[in-house]
Amino acid sequence: MKPKNILTLALLAYAIVSFACIYIVLPEGVEAPKAAQEGHEQKAWYGYVTNVSQTAAGDLRIDITIRNDTGEWSTMRAVEGKPAILTGGGKSTNCETVFVGTGGHRFAPGFQMRGYTAGKKSAPETQLLYVECKGAQAESGAKLVVEYVSFQGELDDYKPEEKKTTGTLELSLDDVAASLTYPIAEPVDGLILESGSSITGLSDNVVTLLGVQRGESGFQFTWQNFNPTKFPLKTHIGIPPVIGADGIIYGLYETIDLADVPLTPPNSNVEWTTEVAVPQDVDGFYILLSVESKKPRTYLNYALEIGD
Repeated sequence: MKPKNILTLALLAYAIVSFACIYIVLPEGVEAPKAAQEGHEQKAWYGYVTNVSQTAAGDLRIDITIRNDTGEWSTMRAVEGKPAILTGGGKSTNCETVFVGTGGHRFAPGFQMRGYTAGKKSAPETQLLYVECKGAQAESGAKLVVEYVSFQGELDDYKPEEKKTTGTLELSLDDVAASLTYPIAEPVDGLILESGSSITGLSDNVVTLLGVQRGESGFQFTWQNFNPTKFPLKTHIGIPPVIGADGIIYGLYETIDLADVPLTPPNSNVEWTTEVAVPQDVDGFYILLSVESKKPRTYLNYALEIGD
């Protein structure tokens, strides 16, 4: 082959490779990664600063909302014993007071929250999400970094720390989200179920929410389990919490199978009730329901809309 022809072929090959590196057509139905579309970390938790203030003691308080962008039901908490780090004004400050997490609850994808029920059964209390930095000031350009651990997907109480991931919330104190809509930040197709939906659990047992009553102290839910098998069985759902339009999860987290649930006779129904305390002035509620499925002490999660 003549040298001129070789050079022409080489230039043509280079042009094809260069053009391919610049312009890529994604197959039909495949979209660009969410992180590239929205500018934040893909398949992770995301955070907002909702308020920056000084406490009476002169400490810097940073109120926070967290959003589940993992694409799965997930629980999240700040790394225990590790301070958040505030940087700004040419210095770095360890912030020892850190309340960031879901309170142990599995939380729905696309939902966001700003607090949860803590304390004891006899004395529950609302724990808002925030960080306090002793003696610090909010400098222009300041940033807060919170390291967290997360556990995604179905919960197996025999292996509760399965599917563990780690991540970092990086929050700018200059960007304050003064008004957010709770609890749904980004709707997920097929996530929300109607309150009376039948949910298949362990051994094809079927759990259904039969009734909702709201009194002065909160909700009472009436549940039914249908057992189609030849053996008496239990389907554990714990004491399902709720989250409303104020972005707070109401209901203290505990190991799900510790809550009393009646034995369902073969080929029969059984009913029982659970209760959760909520404020009178909050509405727009969803139940965050865990149903024992697949095998004992393994749970799948569902969001049931119950409104006001």
